[in-house]
Amino acid sequence: GFNPGSTGAMHDAATAYVAAIAAVNTTLSPCIAGGVVFTLRAKVLPPKMKDVGAFCNGILAGLVSITAGCASVKHWEAIVIGAIGGCVYCGASMLVEK
Repeated sequence: GFNPGSTGAMHDAATAYVAAIAAVNTTLSPCIAGGVVFTLRAKVLPPKMKDVGAFCNGILAGLVSITAGCASVKHWEAIVIGAIGGCVYCGASMLVEK
């Protein structure tokens, strides 16, 4: 993806490590965001139905949330960022629907 590639090069172990961190965090955050959105839509928010479109938008929200700091945050922070991004998407989506 573009996040690990933004290191510019992987000519030594340090830049390869940064690219790896960016790749892992860019994967973790959207996974969690999609899961949060899917769970909220299916179990908590009315009309409590499984919404694949919202799930995909949650994944996008997780990608948007992590992009700026993907190489500079720890893995657990990427998970928290993804969860917050999923919640923000759900809230914004509910406001737009009203």
